[in-house]
Amino acid sequence: MTHELQVRVVPRVAASQEALKRYLDEEHGFSAREITHVRILRRSIDARQRIIYVNLKLRVYVNEQPEDDEYEPIVYGDVSESPQVVVVGEGPGGLFAALRLIELGLRPVVVERGKDVSARRRDLAAITRTQKVDGESNYCFGEGGAGAYSDGKLYTRSKKRGNVEKILRVFCQHGASTAILADAHPHIGTDKLPRVIAAMRDTILRCGGEVHHQTRMTQLLTKGDSVVGIVAEDMVQGIMCSFMGPVILATGHSARDVYRYLHASGIDIEAKGIAVGVRLEHPSKLIDQIQYHNQEGRGAYLPAAEYNFVTQVDGRGVYSFCMCPGGFVIPAATGPEQIVVNGMSPSNRGTRWSNSGMVVEMRAEDLEGDDPLRVMHFQEKLERSCWIQGHQQQTAPAQRMYDFVKARFSQSLPESSYAPGLVSSALHEWLPEEVANRLRQGFVVFGKNSRGFLTNEAVLIAVESRTSSPVRILRDDLTLQHVRLRGLFPCGEGAGYAGGIVSAGVDGERCAERCEEYVRSLGV
Repeated sequence: MTHELQVRVVPRVAASQEALKRYLDEEHGFSAREITHVRILRRSIDARQRIIYVNLKLRVYVNEQPEDDEYEPIVYGDVSESPQVVVVGEGPGGLFAALRLIELGLRPVVVERGKDVSARRRDLAAITRTQKVDGESNYCFGEGGAGAYSDGKLYTRSKKRGNVEKILRVFCQHGASTAILADAHPHIGTDKLPRVIAAMRDTILRCGGEVHHQTRMTQLLTKGDSVVGIVAEDMVQGIMCSFMGPVILATGHSARDVYRYLHASGIDIEAKGIAVGVRLEHPSKLIDQIQYHNQEGRGAYLPAAEYNFVTQVDGRGVYSFCMCPGGFVIPAATGPEQIVVNGMSPSNRGTRWSNSGMVVEMRAEDLEGDDPLRVMHFQEKLERSCWIQGHQQQTAPAQRMYDFVKARFSQSLPESSYAPGLVSSALHEWLPEEVANRLRQGFVVFGKNSRGFLTNEAVLIAVESRTSSPVRILRDDLTLQHVRLRGLFPCGEGAGYAGGIVSAGVDGERCAERCEEYVRSLGV
C-alpha cells in the first residue's frame, strides 16, 4: 500500500531514509519495520524563521516495493527518412526543439557555430591562461549554449507556457539526477550538465538526425514569403553549404551577428529591455550565516544558502539574478574588447564563494532613438568600457561592496573565485549613472532587510550585461512563425521569448510543435 502526505521536518530528518522512517513511525503512526521505501516527491526549505524546516511531499510504501522508474521515459523513434527541419543553435531551445521534432516524426538538422561540449571545455580553460576569448567557442557559444557552463539552474516561473515537468524528465532520461524532479529550485550543476547535453546530442544522432558543429548560419534562404533553408559556413573546412527545410532559429542571446544580419535584411525585430549591473560575490559561509540565522552556517544537513532580493529605485527594478551558491564567477565575453561576467555552481555547490547578478532594469525607451539594435549597442559600449578598465584583458574591474556604496576606491580586493583576476576600479565613477545610482540605493535597502549583507567582505565584479536578449524577433502568437516569413520560427532566449534553461526548453518544444503543424500543412 502507498500513502502520500505532506510533512514539515528539521533538516536532519529530511537527510536520510532511516531518519524519515523513524519520524513517520513516531509522528504519523506508520510502522518503521513495514515501510519499504520513502520517495520524496517535492522538497523545499523554509528558512524564514530561526528554526529551519524542510517541507516534504512524500510517497510512503508500506509492505510494497516502489516502482523501478520515477518517471515514464520518452520514446524517440527513427526519423532518418522523415521530412527535415533545420534547427539553428544547440542551446536549450535548439536541443529541446530537436528532441521534440523527433517525437513528432520529423528529422532535425542542428547547426551550431561552436564546438562540441568536450572540445569547448578546453577553450574555456584557455581564457584564464591566455586572457583571450575564442569568438566561436566560449561560455555563450558552443554545444549546450550559455546554460551548459553557467550553473544548470532549472527554476522557472514560466509554467503557464508549457510542460516544465517534461523538460525535467528529459534531463533525467539523459543522465541528470532525479532529485531535480522533487526540488523546489532544481539544479544539475556545471560539472554534470555537459554529460547530459552530450547524451541529448547522441539521442538526436541515434534517431537519424544531424548535428553540425563549428557551422555558422550566414543567411536565410527564402522563396516568396517563406523561409526554405539556410546558408552556413563550415568553419573547419572553410566552405559554404546549405541546409533545406523550415527553420527554428534558436541562436541564443549573444548572437549579435545574427541580429545585425536580420536588421540589415529587413526582417522584423524590435529593441527589448534587459538588465545590467555586476556580479556580487560574498564568502559562502557569510551568506549561510545570514540566510540560516546561525553563526555556524549551514551545518551538516543544509545546502549552500540562496537569496533573492528585489526593490524599486526611481521607477526601475533592482534585483538579484541567477544566484549561484557555492559557485564561481566566470568570464562570459564572446569576442575581443569585451568583459562580461556570469556565475555558475558545481553540483555540490561546495566552493568558498556565493555570487549573484545584481542588476538594474533597463527598458528600450530609456535609450534614445528608434534603432532596433540600440539596446545591443548599449551593451557593447558598456562591455568595452569594462575591458578598458580591466587593463584590456579579461582581468575584471572590481570594487568592495561597501566602498561602492560610499563612492570610494578600494585599496585592496578580497580573494575571489574569478580565475582571470580582478583589478581595483572605481565602478561608481564609470558605470552609467542610472545603473550605479540605482545599485547603490538597492544595496542599502538589501543591507537593511538582511543584516550583514552590505559588507566590504563582498566584491562587485563588472560587468553583468547578458541577462537576456537585447532584441525580440517578432513572431505570431498563435503559429510562432515570424510575422512576415512563413517557415521561420524564432525560438528561445535569443529571440526574446525565454529567460533561462527551462523556459528556453519549453519554448523549443512549442516551436517544434507549431513547426510540425506547418510541415504537415505543406503536405510534405
